[in-house]
Amino acid sequence: MKKNQATILVILILLIGAVGVGFAIKNGKSAGSSAVSGYEDQLAAPQKGDTVAEIVVKGFGSIHVKFFQKEAPKAVENFTTHAEKGYYNGLTFHRIIDNFMIQGGDPTGTGAGGDSIWGGAFEDEFSDNLQPYRGALCMANSGANTNGSQFFIVQDKDTYDEATLSNLEQQTGNKFNKDAIEGYGKVGGTPWLYRAHTVFGQVYEGLDILDSIAATKADENGRPATDVEIEKITVSKYGE
Repeated sequence: MKKNQATILVILILLIGAVGVGFAIKNGKSAGSSAVSGYEDQLAAPQKGDTVAEIVVKGFGSIHVKFFQKEAPKAVENFTTHAEKGYYNGLTFHRIIDNFMIQGGDPTGTGAGGDSIWGGAFEDEFSDNLQPYRGALCMANSGANTNGSQFFIVQDKDTYDEATLSNLEQQTGNKFNKDAIEGYGKVGGTPWLYRAHTVFGQVYEGLDILDSIAATKADENGRPATDVEIEKITVSKYGE
């Protein structure tokens, strides 16, 4: 389903506060070690030897993600190091909004906590060739250059036509290239978050699990009625 200009304007108005506070209320091409050149690269399966991670969600199953090391080296290092040290094990997806995203990685479970591996916040890493398409793994933040441990996975299935994206460009000042326009038309996602949150990974297996988690009953702020627990996150080399 394509969202029209009026709908996306409403979304921007409703979500701008939430996205600005760290979400607290808040073929066969490699896209791991090699550079990403567009949406097909972003969505392609990893190649043997690429760094990947399995996010095991208790009671749901596994979401498998690959990483964009060249485009977002600090975000990838932060997430994979935290994962390897068990930082995320036992934490929850504390904010879940169906047809938008699932957010986790906060030890306090409130959306207001979580440190980077360096202790303080680190800078955003934006790329014209990475977009918050459906399945994108992104850093949550409380504004520019305030990344810590929290992350979210885009679940939005809705697609966007060129006219809607053109209208969004006028509202945000961000420009979408032809590849991005084609990508949002085919894949869907959250284009209003482009250049607001670092995209550092992409789901390559387990979108059905992502959809099941997103369907969890939650209140108006996205707080799940029951805990959705990250059992563990395992980092490995694909195909090895």
